[in-house]
Amino acid sequence: MIDEADVWKRFTRLLPTAAAAEVQVCWDIGEQEAGLDVLAGALLAHQVPLSETTRVEISVVAETWGEREAVAARLLACPGDGRPTVLQLVEGPDTVPLTGAQLADLVLIPWVRCTASGRLLVRAHAEEPWGLSLNPEHYAVLASEQGPILRIFDSSAAWEALQELMP
Repeated sequence: MIDEADVWKRFTRLLPTAAAAEVQVCWDIGEQEAGLDVLAGALLAHQVPLSETTRVEISVVAETWGEREAVAARLLACPGDGRPTVLQLVEGPDTVPLTGAQLADLVLIPWVRCTASGRLLVRAHAEEPWGLSLNPEHYAVLASEQGPILRIFDSSAAWEALQELMP
């Protein structure tokens, strides 16, 4: 089980002291959504180099608080640290749904790739008259971009799905 408070503190250690304190205060008073906004803004403003694993973890925390879309562009704009990685955030502004793998009538959106195993974590969204549902119905781990689906998780299990992605 992931202790999100520990993960949050690890994120604050990436920032200069004043920005870190502002992010931590948001966590302490229960304003995680605002804290994620402040975190993403500070990471970008200070050009903090992020490991891909950290970028993925911030994306997962943002997803669990309903802020993934709000912080995604800023996370992707932060410089990388240049180190080899096992996890890679693959979602970007040009991400398109997968065509090979299927999960009922849901649209699968690539999110995180494990470079060691080739597995892919996707968000499974319902298609609504106005586009894709804002929140995923499920998460799924695929053996590759074309499937098969190895395991399906409910919409509250983003961390568990990420852990399953690892080899």
